Amino acid sequence: MSDRKTTLPPHAPPTESARGGLHHPTLHEIQTDSISSLAETYWTSKEPSERTWLPVIVEQIYSEELEKKRFETRKLMLLEFSQYLEKYLWPNYNADNATLAHVLSIVLMVIEKFRERVSAWDIFVQLPDEFPRFFNRVLHLAIAPVDEVSLQMKRFLLIFLIHAFQSLENPLVRVECMRVVSVSIWHCFAMSSRREHEFKLNSHLRKVWKRSMKKLEEAEPSIKERLIFERSWLSELIKHFINILYTIDESDAISDDALAYCERFIEFMIDLEAQLPTRRYFNALLDDHQLIVLCTLSPLMKRKEGNELFKQLLDILKFYAGFEIHDHTGLALTDDEMTALHCKKLNNLQHIAFQHFGDKLKLLALANLSSIERRPDLYKHFNALDHSDIIKLCEFLNIRTTRLNDNSPYDKNFLIEVLIGRFEKRTSQIDAINAMPLYPDENALFDDAVVKTQFYSGETPLALPKLNLQFLTLHDYLLRNFNLFRLESTYEIRQDVEDVVKRLAPRISYPSYETEFSGWARMAVEIERFSIVEVAKPNLGESKPSQVKADITFNIGRYTESIRNEWDSLKQHDVLFLLTIQAHEQTGDKYQDDMPFRSHFGLKYVRGCEISAIIGDDGKPIDEVGKPRVEDRRPKISGNQRTLRVLLDTNQYQIDTNNYSMKKEEDVYETFNVLMRRKPKENNFKAVLETIRDLMQSELVVPDWLHNIFLGYGDPGSAHYTWMPNLPKEIDFHDTFLDYDHLKESFPGMTIVPAEGFAEPLPPPYVLRFPDVSESLHSVRGKAEECGNMSEMKLDQKIIAKTYTLPNMGPYPFNQPRKNVIKFTAVQVEAIRAGTNPGLTMVVGPPGTGKTDIAVQIIANLYRNFPDQHTLLVTHSNQALNQLFEKIMALDVDERHLLRLGHGEEELNTELSFSKYGRVNSFLEKRLALLEEVDRLAKSLDIGGEHGYTCETAGYFYLYHILSRWEPYIDKVRQGLESGNGKVEMIRDEFPFMAYFANAPQPLFPPDTEYSELVEIAEGCFRHLEKIFTELEEIRGFELLRTSYDRANYLLTKEAKIIAMTCTHAALKRRELASLGFKYDNVVMEEAAQILEVETFIPLLLQDPEDGRSRLKRVILIGDHNQLPPVVKNMAFQQYGNMEQSLFTRFVRLGVPTVDLDAQGRARPSIAKLYNWRYNNLGDLPVITKQEEYQRANAGFTYEYQLINVGNYMGKGETEPVPYFYQNLGEAEFVVAVYQYMRLLGYPAEKISILTTYNGQKALIRDVLNKRCSWNPLFGRPAKVATVDKFQGQQNDYILLSLVRTRSVGHIRDVRRLIVAMSRARLGLYVFCRRALFENCYELTPTFNQLLQRPDKLTVKINEMWPSQRDVENHDQPFTIDSVEHIGQYVYQMMKEQLDHAKKQQTELEQGMVAS
Repeated sequence: MSDRKTTLPPHAPPTESARGGLHHPTLHEIQTDSISSLAETYWTSKEPSERTWLPVIVEQIYSEELEKKRFETRKLMLLEFSQYLEKYLWPNYNADNATLAHVLSIVLMVIEKFRERVSAWDIFVQLPDEFPRFFNRVLHLAIAPVDEVSLQMKRFLLIFLIHAFQSLENPLVRVECMRVVSVSIWHCFAMSSRREHEFKLNSHLRKVWKRSMKKLEEAEPSIKERLIFERSWLSELIKHFINILYTIDESDAISDDALAYCERFIEFMIDLEAQLPTRRYFNALLDDHQLIVLCTLSPLMKRKEGNELFKQLLDILKFYAGFEIHDHTGLALTDDEMTALHCKKLNNLQHIAFQHFGDKLKLLALANLSSIERRPDLYKHFNALDHSDIIKLCEFLNIRTTRLNDNSPYDKNFLIEVLIGRFEKRTSQIDAINAMPLYPDENALFDDAVVKTQFYSGETPLALPKLNLQFLTLHDYLLRNFNLFRLESTYEIRQDVEDVVKRLAPRISYPSYETEFSGWARMAVEIERFSIVEVAKPNLGESKPSQVKADITFNIGRYTESIRNEWDSLKQHDVLFLLTIQAHEQTGDKYQDDMPFRSHFGLKYVRGCEISAIIGDDGKPIDEVGKPRVEDRRPKISGNQRTLRVLLDTNQYQIDTNNYSMKKEEDVYETFNVLMRRKPKENNFKAVLETIRDLMQSELVVPDWLHNIFLGYGDPGSAHYTWMPNLPKEIDFHDTFLDYDHLKESFPGMTIVPAEGFAEPLPPPYVLRFPDVSESLHSVRGKAEECGNMSEMKLDQKIIAKTYTLPNMGPYPFNQPRKNVIKFTAVQVEAIRAGTNPGLTMVVGPPGTGKTDIAVQIIANLYRNFPDQHTLLVTHSNQALNQLFEKIMALDVDERHLLRLGHGEEELNTELSFSKYGRVNSFLEKRLALLEEVDRLAKSLDIGGEHGYTCETAGYFYLYHILSRWEPYIDKVRQGLESGNGKVEMIRDEFPFMAYFANAPQPLFPPDTEYSELVEIAEGCFRHLEKIFTELEEIRGFELLRTSYDRANYLLTKEAKIIAMTCTHAALKRRELASLGFKYDNVVMEEAAQILEVETFIPLLLQDPEDGRSRLKRVILIGDHNQLPPVVKNMAFQQYGNMEQSLFTRFVRLGVPTVDLDAQGRARPSIAKLYNWRYNNLGDLPVITKQEEYQRANAGFTYEYQLINVGNYMGKGETEPVPYFYQNLGEAEFVVAVYQYMRLLGYPAEKISILTTYNGQKALIRDVLNKRCSWNPLFGRPAKVATVDKFQGQQNDYILLSLVRTRSVGHIRDVRRLIVAMSRARLGLYVFCRRALFENCYELTPTFNQLLQRPDKLTVKINEMWPSQRDVENHDQPFTIDSVEHIGQYVYQMMKEQLDHAKKQQTELEQGMVAS
C-alpha cells in the first residue's frame, strides 16, 4: 500500500484500513494460533482461583512469540483478545519479584489497548498499591543502558509514557506522572542562580520549593532515594536521548531503531509542553538543558534524507517551548504582552552588555531594540566575542555553559546558537496565519505526506497536533483545530480533484498540441473565458490587495437537465476550484495508482475561489437578497452560457504575482481551463477556517463557569447546575408532568409536599421549589464523584409543589394550549431539570431513549420560565433539526418566536415556512390576516373607516375604540364579582364584542354557568383581541423596513426567541451574526457526539462579549458517544490527531457529570438486546410492552429478527468493479426480493428502509430496485436506501440490512457502527451477510452470538397478510427459503397469483355491470 501515490477515491469508506497493512485476525486464526493454546491452558478458560501462575510462561511468550517476531502487531492483538493483561499479567504482578519480561509485557499490552482504542487503565485499580512500584520500574527501564534494554524496547517504554501522560484524567496515573514533573526537577538546573531568577519572577514558587526540600529532608531513606530519583529522572532521560541522538552519523547508514526512538522522544517532549500541569516546571528545565539547540545542531539534522519527520516534530517542540502562555498561572499572553516580555529580555541583555562588556558589545548595548532582534544582527554582535567572553555572558544570563553528560564546556558556536535562540524575535502565530491562503494550492494538495497518512497504523509518530483532553489556552485549542481541519479538508479536496481529473480524461490533440478532454465529469466544466476584473487597493498597513475579483464564463449546453440545474443552483459564497491541466504525450496512457498523479495528468495549478455574484444577460450581477422563495432566486438567464463573478484569495494572489514578477513562474491566472465544484455539504471548509482565524484575533470569551472545563482543567463537575450560583428558586414545569402521580414518580427518594394553601392531589401545571441543592449536594460531594453519574444522585429531601390555572386565551378551538403527552421517566425528568437550570448539562442518550423529546421539553421550559432569554438550537444534520422543529411546533410555543436559519427548512412537514426569509413572508401574511380581523372587529362595532389599513392605524383603533369599551365593562363586572351580587345576564347582555365572536362555538356564555367562570370567559375573549393587537405592534417594524434582508435581520435580532441552525451554518455565518449584534443566552446541541470539536465550539461564540464577559448561561449537550463519531476521512488525522473526538466525548472522558438515559422506547425488547450490551442497564420503556404492534409478529416472517446467510450468487460474493466500490449482487437481489415479498403481503413502502455498509452496494441496490420495482405500482420504492453512516439518527419499522463483505469484515468491525446498524429498526430487522465471516469476528460476537441462535436461512410464514394477528412468540410452521434463486421464484409466483386474482375480480366486475 505504501507505493500508492493517490488518495482513496471519494466513495471509499473512511475507515477502511484492512488494506493499510493492519491485519485483523479472524476467529479461526485466533483459535489456531500458538498463543491461543497457551491462553486456553493458563488463563482464559479457568476461574481466577484455578489459574496457575508460572513466570516462565511469561518469559516464553515474551522471547518466543514477541521478541523473535519483532513484536508483530498480530501477536499483540491475539494476546489482547485473550485478555492477557487482565487475567494473567496484572493479577500476578508483584514488584519484588517481577521479571523484566513481565514488566515489558504489561507495557506492550497497555500500548496495544491504546492502539485498539479501548480502556487501558481500568485493570490497574485492582492492585492500586502495586501500580506506583510498577510505574517506578518503567521509569528506571526508560533510562537503563542500551545493553540492558534494547532501543526497540526503549521506544515501547516511551510510547507507554506518552500514553500515560496523555491520560491525566485517571487519578491513579496522574499521581505517578506528576511526581516526575514537580518543582523539585529544578534541582537539575546548571546554576542555582537560574532557580533564583525564576523565584524572583514568581515569588510564590519559593514557598513551593522550600516545602519540596523539607519533604525530602524529612523522608525515610527508601522514600528519599525514590524522591531523588524522580526529581532527576527527566534530566537523565534527556541525557540518555542526547547520547542516542549523537550516535546517528551525518552520512553513514541510519539505525531504524535509533531514529524511531528519537522521533518518539521528541513527541514525548511535545506532549509534556502542550499540557499545563506537565509544562509548569518542565518548560524551564527544557530551556536550561538546551534540548532544542542540541537537536538543531545534531548530525541527524544535517542528513540529506531520512530526517524529515524529526525536523517537523522539532519545529512543533520549538513552537510549544515559546508558546504564548504564563507557565505558572496558565493565563494566555496577548501579542502585546509577548512583545513586552521580549523587550524586557533585550533590555536585560543590553544592561549586562553595557556593565560587563562595555567595549566589545557597546553597539549592542546602545542599539534600538528592533535592530538587535533578528538573527543576522545578533550573530554579528555575539560572534565578535571570544569563547571565554561568551561563557561569561551566558553565566550572567543564567545560561548553562557545560555539556549535560561530562560537564566540559560547550564550544563558542553552540553557545552563540543558544543566545540567538533566547533573544531572536519570534514570528507571531497570528501574522503567520493571516498571511496563509485559506485554499490549498497544488503543492499543498499533492504533498506526499498527505497520501502516506491515509493508512495510519500507529507505528510512527506524526507531525500533527493532537486533540487530547487538555489545551494550554483557547488560542492553542483553536490553532490545533485550525491545522488539523485544514489538513483534513485538503485531503478531501484532493480526493475530489483526482476524481474529476480522472473522469475528464485529458489528452493531447494533434497537430495543435493543445489539451482536450475525452471524458466528462459531473462536478467540472471547461472554462471558456477567465478574466480578472478588479484588484482593489491594499488596506492600511497591508501589502496584499484588499480584494481580487474575476469573471469565469463556461457553457453547460452539453449536460443533461439535472446537471444543468446543479450548476444553476450555485449561489453566493459557494467555493469553486480553478484547475490548469496541460496534457502531454504520456497523459493518455492508462494510469496506475503508483504513478505520480500530477505529472501524469499534467495538472499544473489549483486555485480556490468564492462566488460573489452570478452575472445576468445584461452583464450585471443578479441580486438574490430580496427573493423570498427558492424558485424566485433561480436566475433567469437565457442560453447555456453562464458567467460567475468570484473572489480570489488575496494572499495567494499576492504570492503568485510576486513569483511572476520575479520570473519564477508564468502568470497562473492566464492558464485556467477547468472549473470544479464540490458537494455543498462537504464544502464548508473555507468558512470554518475563516471563522477559526477570526476567533483567534477576537477577544475570545468562554463563560467563566465553563472556561476551565473547556480547556480540560479543574473539577469536571464544577459547571453542573448543583454548583452554579443564583439558581432559580422555583421552576415552572408547565406541561412536563401529566398528573400528580407522574410528578411523584419522577423524583424517587424525594417527597412532594403541596405548598401552603394547596391540597393533594394537585392538578397540573406544576411550579416546583427544590431544596437548596448547593448545600445538600455539596455535603455528599464524595458520593457524586464515586458514581460519576448525576442521574444516580438522589437525596431524601422535600420538593414543594404548587399549581395555577392557565388563563382562558379565547373562545376558539385554536386558542387551547397544546400540551406535552409524553410520560417522562425519572431520569428524563432529571435531564429536563438540569437543562432548565443554569450550567453545563450533558445527556447521554442511547438509541430510542427520547433525546429529541427531552431537548424539546427543555427548550419549551426555558421559553416559558425565561421569556426574555434567547435559545440557540444546533444540530449536526438538517434531518435532526427538522425533527426537533416539528416537535417544538406540537408544544405551546408561539410560532412567531421560532426562526430557522439554513437550507433544510424546505423539508419541514409543516405548512408554515420557517426559513429566515420564509419567516418574513409568514409575518407579512400574518399581518394581512390580523388587519382583516381588525376590519371585521370595526365592522362588528359599526365603526366606519380604514382601521385595518396599517399596524399603526390598528394601534390607534385599539386605544380609542376597544379599550374605551372594554374598561368600563370589565370594571362593572369585577365589582359584581367582589360584592357577590353581580348578575349573570349583565355579563352576557353588556359584553361589547358579542357580534365579533358570533363565529366562535356558541353559546359564548353557556347558561347555568357560575358567575366567576363567565368572567373568565369574557376575559378570555378580550385576551384573544389583545393578542391580535400585540402581534400587530410586533409586526409594525416590518412596515418600516423595506428590504427583505433588513426584515430578516430584524427578526433574528429582535423577534425570535428560539433560533435553530446546523453547526455548518453557524460556521458559515459567524462573522455576519456577530456583526448584527445577535445575542443568545442558552445553547442546546443535539447529536453533539457527531459534531467535530471545533464545530461544536463555534456555536458558543456567535455573539460578541459584553463588558468582557459571555452572556451564555446554559450549555446543553445531548448525544451518544457509543454511536458513530464525526466523519474524518484520513486515518492519521482521525486516530493520531484524535480529530474524530467530539467535544461531547472529550467531556465524558474528562469525567463531566452526565445524565444517562436508561430506557428505550423504539425497538422490540428482543431487537434491543442486539445492542443494549454496549450500555449500562439500558432497559425498555413501558410503551414497548403495552402497545399492540410490539405484541404481534411480523406478517409473513417466522421471526422478528434474523440473520440470513447469503452464499455465492452466480459464483461470486463480494466484488469491486472499481477499487473500494464494494458490491455483492447476491445480497442486493435477496434484499430486493424480500422487499417485494413484504410489499405483496401489504406492508406499506414508507415503513421499510434498506441499509448497507458501503456506497457501492447502495448504488447496486438502487439499480436492482429500478429494474424490478420502481415502475411497478405493486412495489414502488422503499422509504430510504442509505448507508448505515448516513442513516444515524433516523429509524423505521422494518430494516433490511446488507453487510456486503465476504473476504474481510471491513469497517463494521468498529463497534460504534454495529450499534448504529442494529438500533435503527422498531419492529423487524433482517441482516443479510456471509455468516462464516462475521461470526468469526471477535469484536462483533455479543451481537452475532444472539443473531445465530436462530436459523441462518430465511424462514417465512405462508398465507399471512399484513398486519398480522399472530403473537410475536409464535414461531410455528416455518417455511425455509434456501437461496436467492428460491426467494426470486417464490416472489414471482406470488405476484403472478395476485395479478391473476386481480384480473379475475376485474372480469367479474365487468360482467356484473353488463348484466345490470
